[in-house]
Amino acid sequence: MRYAKRGPLRFTSHRDFARAFERALRRAAVPIAFSQGFHPHPKISYASAAPTGVASEAEYLEIALQAPVDPAELRAALDAALSPGLDVLDAVIAREGTSLADRINASRWRLELPGVEPDVARDALQRFMDAPEVLVERMTKQGLREFDARVAVASATVIDEPAAPSGADASPCAILDLVVRQVTPAVRPDDVLSGLRVVAALVPPAPPRATRLAQGSLAAQGDLAAQGDFVDPLDADREDVPIGGR
Repeated sequence: MRYAKRGPLRFTSHRDFARAFERALRRAAVPIAFSQGFHPHPKISYASAAPTGVASEAEYLEIALQAPVDPAELRAALDAALSPGLDVLDAVIAREGTSLADRINASRWRLELPGVEPDVARDALQRFMDAPEVLVERMTKQGLREFDARVAVASATVIDEPAAPSGADASPCAILDLVVRQVTPAVRPDDVLSGLRVVAALVPPAPPRATRLAQGSLAAQGDLAAQGDFVDPLDADREDVPIGGR
């Protein structure tokens, strides 16, 4: 399944969403399968959840069911049972083969930098992409960790969008389009911002806004990968067969 976190619901943590999703399963009377043992849990597997505070149009999960359910009906029922802003967008039956997580090796991000001129962001981004290595620091559960933020970025550009309409806020806002590969440790949009601060002293005067636009596998190496062309992780499963109908 693919779902989105939009608007204020982007501040929902992964744990909060998991609780909300389990309640939605109960309200929608979905025949979810449970694990065995003294404390059974619903069989739900999440793939690469976005950080708290980040909007997303491409979050993915897998569920196991006890009985056949039509994918379109399941999507509609769960979407209706969740709060607006947590939106279920797509559902397909999982075929035999690779797991959902195995089909995701990169994400595409839109990163808005209010108060930053596009030309300033373009220069900083060029310095970042030209650098062989950009070391940044992030506090983790194991303490402060240093890692290379540059190695994961497959492509990065500044988007040229039309000027703001008459009467709208015309303050500058640079918009970055990033394709970031999955590596260990994971490189997030805020790590790229830290890298821009390291290489070009770029510090946005207002909080940035990040949105994950897509997840999947890069379609090919070389030019296609550089352009950020993705293979949708659900494409291999698209068939008119009810979920659980195998």
